[in-house]
Amino acid sequence: MSDALIRLRGVSKRYGSGAAELLALKGIDLDIAAGEFVAIMGPSGSGKSTAMNILGCLDTPSAGQYLFKGAHVEALTRDQRARLRRRYLGFVFQGFNLLARTSAQENVELPLLYRGDAAGVRSKAAARALASVGLGGWEQHTPAELSGGQQQRVAIARAIVTEPAVVLADEPTGNLDTQRSHEIMGLLLALNRDHGITVLMVTHEPDMAAYAHRLVSFVDGRIAHDAANAHPTTAAPAAAATLTAALA
Repeated sequence: MSDALIRLRGVSKRYGSGAAELLALKGIDLDIAAGEFVAIMGPSGSGKSTAMNILGCLDTPSAGQYLFKGAHVEALTRDQRARLRRRYLGFVFQGFNLLARTSAQENVELPLLYRGDAAGVRSKAAARALASVGLGGWEQHTPAELSGGQQQRVAIARAIVTEPAVVLADEPTGNLDTQRSHEIMGLLLALNRDHGITVLMVTHEPDMAAYAHRLVSFVDGRIAHDAANAHPTTAAPAAAATLTAALA
């Protein structure tokens, strides 16, 4: 795939040494094009989370190549990888990872603060991102004043406030009930479909993976299955409309 945004070639990851050595990834190859929505699945210990950490520049491979927009990520320094994360990547986690005593507005501003953006720029961008996930008017509420679904919406706003090329979502619906889960998947799908953001999602839930256009399954550190989803789930119209209207 010549136009791959992300390319892994022969990527392996070892932890420990000697008798305690664990080979978490065993020479995987993976291409991801700009604008794809990929669900990464597999049982515990399959290597899917290790692969996601490498894709998110949170870890480095023990062997092999990781190319992002043609640049060899495995050869970058820690500071260079941090700059790549700040510029191109947004993260959504199962546990929301919001600062407890900080407002939704301030939580969403954090990536821009780390990037060095001015206060006025941060404020406007955060308000816009919160409105895009249906939380206009909730800017000054703390996480304790928000439901689980609202907290995950704040986390998604924080992930997209920098206008990243890729959103990496690690079990984004794991702490939510069924209705809230489908609302969050609707938002992720709208980001991908209407705004061209590449979405990489780790999940163990088949009904959440069904939203993706491509399914990649890991088993024992290898890719066991990689194919297009023939019948992807369509987002709930209300969820998609909220995001599309706010970003129009």
